[in-house]
Formats: sequence, structure tokens, C-alpha cells
Amino acid sequence: MDEALAVFVGIDVSKDRLDVHLRPSGEAFFVSRDGRGLDELTARLAACPVALVVIEATGGFETTVTAALAGAGLPLCVVNPRQIRDFARAMGRLAKTDALDAEVIALFAERIRPQARAVPAPEATRLAELVARRRQIIEMIGMEANRARRMPDKRLAKGLARHIAFLEKELSEIDRTIGDGIKNSPAWRETETLLKSVPGIGDVTARTLIAEVPELGSIDRQKLAALVGVAPMNRDSGMMRGHRTIVGGRTCVRNTLYMAALAAIRHNGVFKTFYDRLTTRGRPKKVAIVAVIRKLLTTLNAIVRDNTPWRTQNP
Repeated sequence: MDEALAVFVGIDVSKDRLDVHLRPSGEAFFVSRDGRGLDELTARLAACPVALVVIEATGGFETTVTAALAGAGLPLCVVNPRQIRDFARAMGRLAKTDALDAEVIALFAERIRPQARAVPAPEATRLAELVARRRQIIEMIGMEANRARRMPDKRLAKGLARHIAFLEKELSEIDRTIGDGIKNSPAWRETETLLKSVPGIGDVTARTLIAEVPELGSIDRQKLAALVGVAPMNRDSGMMRGHRTIVGGRTCVRNTLYMAALAAIRHNGVFKTFYDRLTTRGRPKKVAIVAVIRKLLTTLNAIVRDNTPWRTQNP
């Protein structure tokens, strides 16, 4: 595409409408967030030499928009709203309206140029939603169990017990639905088998990785570690050398891998030896566990990439 003619599009998504801004022309318009509005949007953008469309992730409102734009063959990237807020603050843009947000998003697209990504298939999106809902139910069960332990009123305690039983039933139903979805997909079933060949990796970790890290096996280990949020980041300035820390990434995946790393340290000789070697050298235990997570993630990435189970790679 001719760089001089390239168009960068920012779209601010709200419940009822889409505010659109085009760079470098500065053209701005809005459409309704319904079938007619999406048709108008895709038709107008299809007539332009669009280099990139950027949309903020807005808790689900963007789903139909991204599907429509992807269906029209437009290069698309859905970004974390925090990236846009940080970019706006760096530019001194403190005012906030839907139209101004669309302009900032378009500027972000033009100047930062994040990589366009494929939109997940409906099956992958549904699996991710199921895994996220499973995590929410587990959190609710934990909160209700804590309340029940501190509840002196027996009648209220019985009500909490009924609610916990209901949530546990819902959890079992979601687990069955997730399991059936993976069994019905040959690719997912094969990936799950590969992941679970590693001692310490069970159903929850394998299904979380399938649903929330579709990049597994297709990118290098450094990018994957940064994506999940287990890559150590420098904190240096001048002569000062700060401690490296992990930051950002996909928190839910990192939390799941933390538990998997503990299981691997306990039941997998390779990771136990690695962990013991780090702690013997004086590394703090939490630092050693994060290193195990990174090594475990690298191993899983190689297993999926090479389509080779653990036992074959590690006889």
C-alpha cells in the first residue's frame, strides 16, 4: 500500500453508536451499532485504502464490530484500553468524549501501528467466554464460603450453603460444556493431549491455554513470556540498576500457570531439579517459581509447535 495514501482508522465503541475517525485526513463520522450502521461503516471503509483499523476492547460491545470488519477483509487490531489512555496522557490529551476518543485511537493507529491480528473464530471466542465464566464462578464460591464461615446466623448460613451448592452445580455443568467443546474439535483435542502429556499440567491449565493463549506454538518464547507477563523487565536509570520484575500480560493465564508450576515442582523431576538449583543458589522462592513458569511455558510452546508430546521429548 502507498504510504502517502494509507488510511488509519480509530473507532470508539459505545452501547448504541460507533464514533469513527480517519487519519491523516481528519474525517470523522458516527454510525449506529446495529446491522444497518455496521453495513454503512464497512462500505465507507472498504472504499478507502485502509492500512489499519484500531478498536478498544470494551467488555464485549466490540465483538460484533470486529466480526463485521474482519468479514469485510479489513486489517484490524483490538487493543487494551490502558494503552490508549497512556498514549493520550503522553500527548497531553486529558479531555474525553466519544469523538475525541476515536481521534486518539486513530492517532495511536497511525503513530504506534500495532500489528493487525486475526479475529478469533466463534468457537474459540465461546471457549474463552466459558473459561472466563468458570473462573468467575470459582471466585464466587470462594467468597460465599468465606462468608459462610463467618456467619453466626444459622438461617443465613443455610442460604449461603444453598447458593454454594448451586454454584458448584453450575461449575460442573460448565466443566462438562468445556470438555465437550474440546472433544468435538480435533485440533483442540490434539493440543489438549499434547499439553497434558507434561506432568503437572491438568485439565484446567490445558483448557485455559487453549482458550486464552491461541498464540501458543506459533510465536517464540520471548514474545510468549511477555504476552503472559512472566518476562523480567529492566528497571535501570543512569548508574542505578533496579531489580527486574514481571509486569502486565494476561493475569488469568499467569495465575493458572503459577498453580501448574507448583504441581510441576512437586511431580515433575525436570522442573523440581531446576527449581532446587535456583533456590540453592540463593534465589528467592517466588523468583524461582516465576522462572519455573517461564521454563514450563517455553516447554509447552515447543511441544505444541513441534507436535511432540513430553515423553518423546524427555524420555
